Amino acid sequence: MKRAKKKVFADFMSQKGLKSTKQRDIILDCFLSSDRHLSIEELYLKLRSKHPNIGYATVYRTLKLFAEAGIAREMQFGDGQTRYEHVSEGEHHDHLVCTRCGHIEEFENETIEKLQDEVADSRGFLIERHRLEIYGLCANCRK
Repeated sequence: MKRAKKKVFADFMSQKGLKSTKQRDIILDCFLSSDRHLSIEELYLKLRSKHPNIGYATVYRTLKLFAEAGIAREMQFGDGQTRYEHVSEGEHHDHLVCTRCGHIEEFENETIEKLQDEVADSRGFLIERHRLEIYGLCANCRK
């Protein structure tokens, strides 16, 4: 999967007439190795210790390129920060977002998906895409 996303990004860069750089490759590896929804700041801080020559602006521009290439998705969870998550073809998930600590948990639920389809069908509505975010307190914050 990681290799496929790297190929998608390389093809995208080539189509755009942009060069592949060592810094972009490092940022891509770091992004793809994370299982979290990362903000620009979080990814920058993750990279900074091993790669102090990679600047914040480079991380920002590169994440924007990932989104444009279709390998990342920009997400807003009401905390004022744009976060980025991996995009996998044909995969769909929803989010539980803790309003206290900011923890984001992905989940899949076939019953919810079927119910959404039924509601849309009963109203003659064709779903193109949807996003479900449930806000509340995570198990740790409820303790």
